[in-house]
Amino acid sequence: MGIGGSYPGRLPAEIALAGKSNVGKSSLINSLCNNHKLARTSKVPGKTRLINYYSINNRFYFVDLPGYGFAKVSGNERESWGRLMEGYLSSGRLSHIFLLLDIRHDPSEEDKRMYEWIIYYGVPHTLIATKADKLPRAKRQPAADSCAKKLGAPPFAMVFSAKTAQGRQELLCHIGRILSDAERSAPAQKLLDIE
Repeated sequence: MGIGGSYPGRLPAEIALAGKSNVGKSSLINSLCNNHKLARTSKVPGKTRLINYYSINNRFYFVDLPGYGFAKVSGNERESWGRLMEGYLSSGRLSHIFLLLDIRHDPSEEDKRMYEWIIYYGVPHTLIATKADKLPRAKRQPAADSCAKKLGAPPFAMVFSAKTAQGRQELLCHIGRILSDAERSAPAQKLLDIE
């Protein structure tokens, strides 16, 4: 879906993934869906420029939002991205948003701005610290929590690694709770497990 495009038909739940370019949004989708070719991944940041919808069992959407913070985009592209994000966040479609942070680095100014938008639009959210395999195991949760605190959020983030699947089961359980909440809001739709 592009800036001028329309959204697909609604499903009972819509879970979006936001984060800077190359933070691992597509890899997270692929890991959770156990399909490593579902969402396109690239070592080159800035490849996702549109809102990409993935229908999961025709019951809910994963929504891969364009990454931010990529140095080579023009000012016009940044403005277009901002309009795209504000339009989507204010659309009323979102059930939940996962904000991905690179566990190895302090949150960027763009991360902080995205978090402020999420709070402003009142979107339920979860912070996820990606690339956990890059740190020793004992340092992962403290680093994730530090990222959340430096973002200005309560000091907790889920730890995740697409490479080792650390955090995958916990995240699937969390998604199950999000879907249960959506099911109560739309009782006519029966939601299935994604495992």
